[in-house]
Amino acid sequence: MTRLAPLALLLSNPGRSPAQAPAKPPAAPDPQAVEKVVAHYAAAVYAGYEDTLASAHELQGAIARLIGAPSAESLSQARKAWLAAREWYGQTEAFRFYGGPIDAEDGPEGRLNSWPMDEAYIDGVADLPEAGIINDRSQPITRDLLIEANERGGEENISTGWHAIEFLLWGQDLADDGPGARPFTDFVDGGRAHADRRRQYLDMVTALLVDDLQSLVEAWAPGRENYRAAFEKDGLESVRKIIVGLGSLSRGELAGERLEVAVNTQDQEDEHSCFSDNTHRDVVANAMGIANVWQGRYRRRGGQVLEGASLQALVAAADPALAKRTSARIAASVAAAEAIQPPFDQEIIGDDDAPGRRRLRKLIDNLVQQSKDLVDSAAALGITRLTLQQP
Repeated sequence: MTRLAPLALLLSNPGRSPAQAPAKPPAAPDPQAVEKVVAHYAAAVYAGYEDTLASAHELQGAIARLIGAPSAESLSQARKAWLAAREWYGQTEAFRFYGGPIDAEDGPEGRLNSWPMDEAYIDGVADLPEAGIINDRSQPITRDLLIEANERGGEENISTGWHAIEFLLWGQDLADDGPGARPFTDFVDGGRAHADRRRQYLDMVTALLVDDLQSLVEAWAPGRENYRAAFEKDGLESVRKIIVGLGSLSRGELAGERLEVAVNTQDQEDEHSCFSDNTHRDVVANAMGIANVWQGRYRRRGGQVLEGASLQALVAAADPALAKRTSARIAASVAAAEAIQPPFDQEIIGDDDAPGRRRLRKLIDNLVQQSKDLVDSAAALGITRLTLQQP
């Protein structure tokens, strides 16, 4: 869940003294270059959501097989499909935080990826075996119920999205050295109570996830009167939004909500994908998504590479040294993310000299600095104000 507040930042570096301020504002970038960057970004967003939707359809198929014939094997295959789909969705989070289709007032982000969640809101847990919507047979499990129940009565009352599906597939994570271990018999009539409702809930929540992803594909589809059409016409304002997205994910969401909170609390309930122990891969995918946008390069599910006009090149035309520094910092963040050792809930434990915590601090420091470099990059393009999400 995004628990952030916007902070308007003047794009002159806040630490720069008046004597250090530039004598004159930078020249505006070439409008044709801006147009190409914006158009390529829009194409990459569409491709990213297309790939995520395709992987979600594969997840839906695996879950249908689990529901139709619960077994250790069908549960394992559904879990693998969830992990695979998360890799693609995680990269799309670089497309957030500027009021686009996913984050608009009526956008689906809150249904897709809200966290942390109180798992007892959905199903019984170790201390509350009869808790949750699934165990309350007075509530018909419908699409409308799941939507209306999401965050009703509290931001941790999550009923939909990736993490609701994750919890249903893995169950509570009660082990220090591995993920949750829900048995397949939880979905078998005659096994755990209310198995029929557990199957129904899993089927319905997955269908809702697919529908919400489909709406994002449609919003960014080419050749339509949709969000993408307006975005591609908006020139430097769209570049501003792109940088807001990258900077907000870097600092407020990834460094702040997803890393610093867990490092400070040392509580596995504060890790992003706590049921599957997939948090380390969530972090890598987010860092890769930022790099994809900066470089104007995205490798699709089929292996083909979508490459074109980049934010990196646009900044380099105005300030080559700044573009080089920002590129190096973003690459360092990806490398630091890849160095995290699973399971994440063991990386956060210990004193500040513990190896895992030192790895996480290195990543946090890189992400914080890269957000500052992105602010400077916006200034180099003559963008005079950003509104970044801050922790």
